[in-house]
Amino acid sequence: MNETVTSQSRLERILTSGRLAVTSECGPPRGSDPSAVREKGRLIKDHVDAVNVTDNQTAMTRMCSLAACIHLKQEGIEPVLQMVTRDRNRVALQSDILGAASFDIPNMLCLSGDHQSFGDCAQGQNVHDLDSMQLVQTACHMRDQGKFLGGADIKRPPALFVGAAANPFADPFEIRIPRLAKKIACGAQFIQTQCIYNIDKFKAWMHRAVDRGLTERAFIMAGMTPMKSVGMAKYMKTKVPGMDVPDAIIKRLSGVEKKKQAQEGIDICVEHILELSEVPGVAGFHIMAIEWEEKVPEIVERAKLFPRPAIDE
Repeated sequence: MNETVTSQSRLERILTSGRLAVTSECGPPRGSDPSAVREKGRLIKDHVDAVNVTDNQTAMTRMCSLAACIHLKQEGIEPVLQMVTRDRNRVALQSDILGAASFDIPNMLCLSGDHQSFGDCAQGQNVHDLDSMQLVQTACHMRDQGKFLGGADIKRPPALFVGAAANPFADPFEIRIPRLAKKIACGAQFIQTQCIYNIDKFKAWMHRAVDRGLTERAFIMAGMTPMKSVGMAKYMKTKVPGMDVPDAIIKRLSGVEKKKQAQEGIDICVEHILELSEVPGVAGFHIMAIEWEEKVPEIVERAKLFPRPAIDE
C-alpha cells in the first residue's frame, strides 16, 4: 500500500476554521544567493499564514520556485509553491510535484504563466502540454488516487492543498464565474484573485460566486496590491491586461504630493481590505507587495488581521 500524508497545511486549517486567512508573496532572486528570499520571508513571517513563491514571474529567469520554497521552510515559514505550465511538460510537472512533496511543501498554486515574450528569453518556446486547469487535476489525481497520469502507483503520494488563480475583471465579464466554476470542478480548493481596485465590480463577481454555491466548495482569497505612486496606477490601468483601476484611484493618488503617494497607496489598500472583510464569501486576503515586502506588516496590522490566530497542529 502507498504511504499517504494527510496533515493539513496551516493555510488550509485557517481557512477551514472560518477565520480570514492572510497570504503574501515573494519573488525569488535573479541569482543563486538565497539570502534575499530568506530576508523577504523574515519581514512578513509573523503577519501571514503562508507565503507564495512566484515561478519565473513575467517570464524572467529566476531561482526556481521550489528551491525558494525550501529556503522559506527552513526559516519556519509555510510556503505556497507556484507552478506554471509554460515551461514544463507533464513529466516535469509531476516530477516537480514529487520534489515539493519530498520536502513536505504543503500548498500549491497552479498557473499558466506569463507569455515568454514579456521576459528575458523571448525566443523561448511555450510548452503548455497541460493548461492550468489540467495541472490542478493532475495534482489532485496524484494526491487522491496515488497514481501518476500514466497509471502507475506513487510511493508516498503528495499531500497538497491545491489552489488556482482567478481574474474577476478580464473581459468578457460574463464568463468569469463559469471559468471559476471550472477551476473548482477540476479540484481547486482555494482561489487567489487578481489585484482588486474596482471594488464594486469585485463585489458583483463575489455575489455571483456565492449565488452559484462556489464559495461553499472553495475558499476565495482577495488579491491586494498597494500602489506605490500615481505612475504605477496609470501603468497598471493602461498597460497590464486584465487589470481594472478606476479613475477615482488615479485621481486620489494625483491629489497628494509625490513623496506621500506611497503612503496614500497603502491607505487605499487597507481601506479596501477592511471593506472586503465584510463581503460574504471572502475567505481571506492575498497581499502582493513584490519588492515592497516591508510594508506587509503595516497593512496587515492596520487592516485588523493581526495577530494571526494560533492553530493546533
